[in-house]
Amino acid sequence: MRTAQELYTTGIREHFAPALRSLGFHGWRHSFSLPDRDRWAVLGVHAEPSDGRVRYTLNLSVTDKAVWDRRRIRPDANAPTGLERWRAPIGDLLPVGGEVWWEIAPGPRWLVAVEDSVAAVRGYALPELRRRLRPEDRERYLGQAELDGVNGALATASVARIQRAELASGVLELHGAWSRHDPAAHAVLAGAARGFLSARDRRFAAVRVRDTLGRTLWEFPGRDDPGPVADQGPGNHPEPD
Repeated sequence: MRTAQELYTTGIREHFAPALRSLGFHGWRHSFSLPDRDRWAVLGVHAEPSDGRVRYTLNLSVTDKAVWDRRRIRPDANAPTGLERWRAPIGDLLPVGGEVWWEIAPGPRWLVAVEDSVAAVRGYALPELRRRLRPEDRERYLGQAELDGVNGALATASVARIQRAELASGVLELHGAWSRHDPAAHAVLAGAARGFLSARDRRFAAVRVRDTLGRTLWEFPGRDDPGPVADQGPGNHPEPD
């Protein structure tokens, strides 16, 4: 029977790497990047042996090529340099949040972990990296440290945290692992939206809530906003695209 290290090496070489290349990444083994003229959008695979098994996780980073002095060699997403425009572990993008590791152990189902990690790249890492390579049409509103207060309130209500808060065309967009069929999430996020709107920030007049796939769940207008946006509760609007 092959060891966990042998299975891990085979899984990355024969399954993970080809799958990422089919998604548009360049690279092999433990470092992959999306082609872009101005930025390095990198995905790194970080592995650790653990009691006869191998566990691994994924890290993401975006670095301006203008500040990277080794332009022909992509940065290592597993080793932060402080030059990154953005950096995050894969767990920050997944609905579960927190640290996420895949584990390979000898046995007939060893490939399941590799396939699951490819699905995480396809569904979450790739869209986020592509979004961060687009022209700067969005302004970051608050960072994770500044969201700690409202995320603490969401955690108390057993509601997933806000992953991103961004400004787009006069609307504050909140992104997170929510479902429009969850009344608790709707109620708590409505309260969070009222809190954001009470600041009377002139840069936005409404709050839009989106899930991790970018689908609009609910929209909450400010009191002085005469537009058509309405506070739509769970089940009272069409299915997102």
